Amino acid sequence: MPAFHSATTSFHTSTTISSHSRNDLPEKAAEDFRAATATPPDGGRPAWLTIAGAWMVQFCTFGYLNAFGVYQDFYTRQFLSHESPSDISWIGSVQLFLMYAPGVLVGHTFDAGYFHHVQIAGSILLVFSIFMLSLTQQDHYYQVFLAQGLGVGLGVGMLFIPSLSIVSHHFRKRRALATGIAVSGASCGGIVFPIMLNHLFAMSTFGFANGVRTSGAVIAALLAIANCIMRTRLPPKGRTLRDTFNVKVIRHIVSDGAYTWSALGAFCTNLGLFVPFFYLQLFAADHSVNATVTTYILAILNAGSTLGRTIPVALADKLGVYNMLLPAMAASAALIFSLFGATTTPGVIVVAVLFGFSSGAYVSLIPPMLGLLSPDLSELGLRMGLAFSLVGISMLVGTPIFGALLGTGGSAGGPLVWWKALVFAGVSTSSRVPLRSLPHPLSCPTAVRLRTPTTPA
Repeated sequence: MPAFHSATTSFHTSTTISSHSRNDLPEKAAEDFRAATATPPDGGRPAWLTIAGAWMVQFCTFGYLNAFGVYQDFYTRQFLSHESPSDISWIGSVQLFLMYAPGVLVGHTFDAGYFHHVQIAGSILLVFSIFMLSLTQQDHYYQVFLAQGLGVGLGVGMLFIPSLSIVSHHFRKRRALATGIAVSGASCGGIVFPIMLNHLFAMSTFGFANGVRTSGAVIAALLAIANCIMRTRLPPKGRTLRDTFNVKVIRHIVSDGAYTWSALGAFCTNLGLFVPFFYLQLFAADHSVNATVTTYILAILNAGSTLGRTIPVALADKLGVYNMLLPAMAASAALIFSLFGATTTPGVIVVAVLFGFSSGAYVSLIPPMLGLLSPDLSELGLRMGLAFSLVGISMLVGTPIFGALLGTGGSAGGPLVWWKALVFAGVSTSSRVPLRSLPHPLSCPTAVRLRTPTTPA
């Protein structure tokens, strides 16, 4: 009997220990998995396939929005000719706003492990909205605004930030280069879509509706491939939506001085940075630039942006993110001011190429900058979301203000007052210089190496 009692006690003890072990196993396994995946691999097949997928998403989202200058010109002179340039630019600015503004919610879902859910939903919404745009009628502003401004904007907003945030899952040392490669898809889209849309809109056998449908078909095919090849690597962070909007969490992030200054600087710069993407084709047409050059001017701008999104970001890994970002921003502002004298065909071409390069570098360096400012990768989606939400507000109001300063134009016959609008855009873009005149921890390569995701800020 004692032997039986001992065996029974031993059995119950082992069962209890085993039960506790099983209960502790999920938490322990999660901790072990987090530790094993804390350092990004900086390469490998899944990583580069993810970059390829992110490139396609950028091509279809930011790249498509980079072609809005074609729509701005076409709407102002033909399709919505009874509307002012300022009213028309609200369509594009709402798209940009919605690309960035849902950043907090989208960033939360990314951190919570719903990357693929958001990507699939955003892909469906974007393609559906583009096809709805093809059904809109001439001089029906509200139809275009709903389909293109709200529908396309929301679809792009669900896709854009997660496709950039996922780069940090796979890269650390070469994060800026990997981000530059992914974001270069936006420039390539900005080359392809303006050429495609300009030619299709001008063809009597194709026209506006079929041209928009063709662009939608291209986007649908690429997004289908992208959704199949992108992969997350880190486990989701156990944080509820209530935790995301916790005042303590937000206060903790905002109290990071480098992060806050960077976000405020980006807000100011983006008030004017996207003006050429909206208005350069109209500027060229209004100044009697060669008609062929006018048709291709946005493609030329985005061709310069392709180089700007790769070369400077590759150097940023060695020279420091801010050492590349600030010159790019200053050059962009100077080139906007140079449009005062660049009213000839060669002048507009030169400004387009150089502005594409400098603005492309600036845009591409923002995500790696935010990645370096995130001491915990599990907060990266939220930090990027907060910063991009702020940037979205500046994009919402920036180009309509430019359009209001520009004048009526269109069928109203009023003159386009370019000098007021260009001063606003140039001053806004350059306003980041005084904001960033203070010393910054990321202004040298050594600081960049020290500010890793595993080192507290």
